[in-house]
Amino acid sequence: MISVVIPTLNAEAGLADCLSALVSATVEGLIREVIIVDGGSDDRTLRIADQAGARVITSPPGRGRQLQAGGSAARFGWILFLHADTVLQHGWEREVGAFIERVAVGRRPEAAAVFRLALDDLGVLPRLVEWGAAARSSIMRLPYGDQGLLIPRRLYDRVGGFSDMPLMEDVDLIRRLGRARTVILRATAVTSAVRYKRDGYVPRVARNLTCLTLYYLRVPPRIIARLYG
Repeated sequence: MISVVIPTLNAEAGLADCLSALVSATVEGLIREVIIVDGGSDDRTLRIADQAGARVITSPPGRGRQLQAGGSAARFGWILFLHADTVLQHGWEREVGAFIERVAVGRRPEAAAVFRLALDDLGVLPRLVEWGAAARSSIMRLPYGDQGLLIPRRLYDRVGGFSDMPLMEDVDLIRRLGRARTVILRATAVTSAVRYKRDGYVPRVARNLTCLTLYYLRVPPRIIARLYG
């Protein structure tokens, strides 16, 4: 039922855990294929993907471009886009299976879904970031790519899929989906806090919000990407 698409570039640090979280859903038949779209890794990323039995395709680097390539290669009726440093938490497959079933039987209109965000770090600041992500997702219906994206293939094609953008490809697609077609699941996706720890939580959040504001002011994504770092 689901094709999983994961863009990678030197992602050995988190890819094994990301893939391990998909095993039970693969055994149950919910996941039918896992596609790694690699942008030129020179670490152990490709070896990890091969050992996990994933299908590997190559693409020029750039997350928007890689997600676009993975979406085109996906063969099943639902696509789950994940970042390589994101780990879905126990029980996610039940929540996703129930959502797909509701759409399939017409109990809810066709829509995409994302997960609740958690960071793999301790302390008050990570919890504040998670709270902010929850508020942004529920009030503005503006989740980011590190919350994953589960979407019916037909809807993905109808809205035009991911764009080949150096940054903000996730916001761009969510904007085209609109509030009515974006659902927040109760399951959690834990993502790496490495950028927050490297840059500092407050500067990183400020930079993210600045990039988002510039995107809505129609500043070219290539310029925003320089600020994002």
